[in-house]
Amino acid sequence: MPEPVLLDTVRPVETPEGIELRLRVAGPAARALAWIADSLIKYGVLWGLLMALTLLGGGGLGLWLIALFLTEWFYPVLWEVYAAGATPGKKALNLKVVHANGAPVDWPGALIRNLLRAVDFLPVFYGFGLVAMLSNRDFQRLGDLAAGTVVIYRDPPLVAPTLPPGPALPPPVPLSAAEQQLLVDFAERSATLNPDRQAELAELLAGCTGLSGRAGVERLCAYARWLIGDHR
Repeated sequence: MPEPVLLDTVRPVETPEGIELRLRVAGPAARALAWIADSLIKYGVLWGLLMALTLLGGGGLGLWLIALFLTEWFYPVLWEVYAAGATPGKKALNLKVVHANGAPVDWPGALIRNLLRAVDFLPVFYGFGLVAMLSNRDFQRLGDLAAGTVVIYRDPPLVAPTLPPGPALPPPVPLSAAEQQLLVDFAERSATLNPDRQAELAELLAGCTGLSGRAGVERLCAYARWLIGDHR
């Protein structure tokens, strides 16, 4: 039986340390929106600079052409290297550039992928780049293929769950590390469960608490607060 084709864009990558990363590859639509946002920023700044430098006459125009050249070629490189792989446009779309193995993009990678942008743009409006992206499962344009980079979605920062407020009590019996973790996990998730489900899960540990129903839930949460050091 042939292997099923996944519809999502998650790509598992194993690091040399044996850790598996799951990269969510970005497709052409999100990347196009990021490019439009970056273009508006770049050319908006260049237009304002042109208005200011025209006051200097021919010398001002020469300075503007230098600024145009540097901005066109090095705007994305500097952002990608010094801003965790994300230009302002990519950051707005929650995207970033990394190497295909999940490592942060470096100077050689950023330079290669952006210098080849001129080839990707041919024959017009990223024609070659779009064909390349649609021809491989990681949506890599020609510059990405040459540099070994991919554009992925940035994972949102992890927010540490909090326990519901209340008293803290030491568990009546010693608990293993796994049991302590399960107890803390239950307390952290309790706010997302309906009362009946909370009581049902707490009933499994009624032998430890000697309580059932809502009282059992509150006692387990009190144990969890003690375990994490919340001795209010």
